[in-house]
Amino acid sequence: MRFLLSSQNVIQYLQNAGLHSIEDGALYEYEWLESGRNNRNLLVRLADNQQLLVKQENHTHTDSSTHEFFNECLFHQLLHKFPVLSNISAISSSLLHFDRENSLFIRSYLSEYMELGRFYENNGIFPLEIANAIGATLARLHSSTFQKREYRDFMDTAPQGEIRYRYYNPAQGISSINQDIFGQIPTVALKFHGIYQKYESLESVIADLAYEWKPCCLTHNDLHLNNILLHSSWQQMDNCLVKLIDWEACAWGDPVYDLGTLLASYIQVWLSSLVIDPTLKLEESLHLAIIPLEVIQPSILAVIRSYIHNFPKILDYRPDLILRVVQFTGLALIHQIQNTINYKKYFDNSHLCMLEVAKSLLIMPEQAVLTIFGSSLSEIIQPIIGFESKNSPKKEKQLLKIYYEKTRLRGC
Repeated sequence: MRFLLSSQNVIQYLQNAGLHSIEDGALYEYEWLESGRNNRNLLVRLADNQQLLVKQENHTHTDSSTHEFFNECLFHQLLHKFPVLSNISAISSSLLHFDRENSLFIRSYLSEYMELGRFYENNGIFPLEIANAIGATLARLHSSTFQKREYRDFMDTAPQGEIRYRYYNPAQGISSINQDIFGQIPTVALKFHGIYQKYESLESVIADLAYEWKPCCLTHNDLHLNNILLHSSWQQMDNCLVKLIDWEACAWGDPVYDLGTLLASYIQVWLSSLVIDPTLKLEESLHLAIIPLEVIQPSILAVIRSYIHNFPKILDYRPDLILRVVQFTGLALIHQIQNTINYKKYFDNSHLCMLEVAKSLLIMPEQAVLTIFGSSLSEIIQPIIGFESKNSPKKEKQLLKIYYEKTRLRGC
């Protein structure tokens, strides 16, 4: 019989797993955290000040989440098997226990960090230091594993007795509407499917993205703002400002997907602040946003520039990087609308605005570059190329920067 996690049995489970003993103290606190659609999260604070996050797949879901938990376990096994990837270990939390039979895993809880999305929401500021750190962190993840066959083969490992299909391609459109969908989503959401299917060019562009998919490194594949943690003392730190969590979807993939998903999460901050009224045209709503796009653009630009500066080789592999990232930003927005409809059973006029923005990014990426970044394509790339060529004789500048396991405060 499958074990079902609860606040009453969690301590006994931790003891059985060797993560807690009676001698450590019987006192503990627990807190149910906001969970994803497929799992439930229990934060346990033990008497020795140790904090653990216990995560279990909801028993109402299928084996898909089990595969996701396996992916996260496989990611940590990769880091353990190849110590040279210690720079990636420094930007993630530590996996302490994985129980495939009960779809449960336990990792250390990073109490000194906060969700980046919540930081932006609570403070209303978008410091460039944070955006630069995110771009550099993502670049190190991708560049450390770039075209390394031994890492690719390891990530192809499948659960025992099962088959893993290589290179899952997330460049997927929205399924055609049929009678099965009626009653499963809000009636008003049918308007979304109608508008989406009206634009045949959308499916054509997305098909091109799928055809030109180039898996070449380890990718996170769920890089929205709440999966990025910011250190509470980020202003006093030189390194380890951010960490990435929830590696359940990680796989061997294309860097443009991570970048597109990340930038879409920034764009959503703008779109979620729109003033929506039936009497307003789309352009008016976009310009009346409580958080104007102009406030977010510098961070978006800093992310992409920092990424390319720390991983310049990606431009040789993908000369069309910027345009493809813009298109995947649009695709990520469409996927977000679909997820909101399917899992939250919610849809309103703001999602129609999001669809229009997504369509522009997918179909007209050249024109959308200036809209998203506030700079032209040449203005984004040229300063980075100029910097690299100017410093190219100094070979030490080309070495991969490595994180230290121990966080260093500025000046220490």
